[in-house]
Amino acid sequence: MASARTAEHPAAHPADRPDPVAARRPPSAALPLGGLFLAALLASLGTSIANVALPTLAQAFAAPFARVQWVVIAYLIAMTALIVGAGRLGDRFGRGRILLIGLALFAAASLAAAAAPTLDLLIAARAAQGAGAAILMALSLALVRDSVPPDRIGTAMGLVGTLSAVGTALGPSLGGLLIGQFGWRAVFVAPVPLALVAFGIGFRAWTAERRPALVEPAPVGLAATVFLSVTLAAYAAAMTLGRDLFGPAGLALSALAAIGGAAFVRAERTAAVPLIAPALVRDPILAGSLAANALVATIMMATLVVGPFYLSGALGLDAARVGLVMSVGPVVSMATGILAGRLVDRRGAPAVMRTGLLLVAAGSAGLASLPLWFGTAGYIAAIAVLTPGYQLFQAANNTGVLAEVPSDRRGLVSGLLGLSRNLGLITGAAAMGAVFALAVKAGDMAGAAPAALGTGLAATFGVAALLAGAALAITIRSRRVDGSARG
Repeated sequence: MASARTAEHPAAHPADRPDPVAARRPPSAALPLGGLFLAALLASLGTSIANVALPTLAQAFAAPFARVQWVVIAYLIAMTALIVGAGRLGDRFGRGRILLIGLALFAAASLAAAAAPTLDLLIAARAAQGAGAAILMALSLALVRDSVPPDRIGTAMGLVGTLSAVGTALGPSLGGLLIGQFGWRAVFVAPVPLALVAFGIGFRAWTAERRPALVEPAPVGLAATVFLSVTLAAYAAAMTLGRDLFGPAGLALSALAAIGGAAFVRAERTAAVPLIAPALVRDPILAGSLAANALVATIMMATLVVGPFYLSGALGLDAARVGLVMSVGPVVSMATGILAGRLVDRRGAPAVMRTGLLLVAAGSAGLASLPLWFGTAGYIAAIAVLTPGYQLFQAANNTGVLAEVPSDRRGLVSGLLGLSRNLGLITGAAAMGAVFALAVKAGDMAGAAPAALGTGLAATFGVAALLAGAALAITIRSRRVDGSARG
């Protein structure tokens, strides 16, 4: 990443000099790494574990589903809006210290959610839990990069991807079990012990870290941070409205996002220390990686949004079998994540990234066609191609970006990676769901004919295959531009 090494602070831990974090790493980093992996697991677990509780919460609070779903949406919006600021805070005040604060906030908010006497307080607690998750997602990845030698970065990133898949897959099943045995409040208590274990592991190791060596001439502009958070929160809220996106609320939120974005750009131009350094914005590798990350996340969200409708409506599977088929993706992710990371260490990030994107494109094309010919077996076969491609891409993309980022910017860049993924997931739920609905041409998906659902599936994943091709083209072009800049 040529331009990232020519930032405003040329002496600030360039990637080709010894890493001061690595220099003061203790002989064994296995236990602190375990704490970091737990933190990464918690962020994904918090996203998925509450979904299964929504019907129970609707009954418990006598509330319509439109209100209850904000238990999930509030978490996602808070995590998306604050993740970049969380990464920047870690760079400035110490990533370990801020991560401990994030773990404490996550645990406290989880307990507050479990004790919430009203739905509004539960939603507020979930927003606070999402703020803690933003810190966990942004800084656990950066600290993993700090804690492993260069030749093991890919393996570590692959393990992070595996744990993210474990959290996503474990959430619904664990949540359903807890609700059946102990009631809905147990869903929010369950992550607390894991957060406390991670906090205990990290308290001694992470508080011992020194403050970042780089002392910036001025604090990062508060206005830019606020404007960015408002922009991302408004955009995320607008995208969760579904068919009401073009109604009064959707248009107002979209306008707020546009105004906030313009204000953020203006604040960044006048800030003594920008939130996002101009050198990072201009870096072709980082820009290409973020764009590809968002596109691939959009594709993966399409499998979660569209898959259940097709499996139940067109293939006639009952809820249990739909759940079983939908679990194939997370299971394959768990099986291939570490292997993907090791392949990155051996073959290099660029080659593995291209391979991963080719598999994502092939899997998307398979989802557009194979289920129409071979039914459930065709769907599973396509997912079995798509998911390893996603793991290869994630491991290579995270490794390729963080391996060359200066130490004082790793929290910020890790936050940007998480942000691009979240924006892709949010956009995918809205945009790919809209593509499916338009292709099906039915107001009520439950009553749509199997042939119409097949048309929707083909259209949605045909678009997904094009998005994967676009991501591949972006990554190839960004490396060519970077190579020209170096030359």
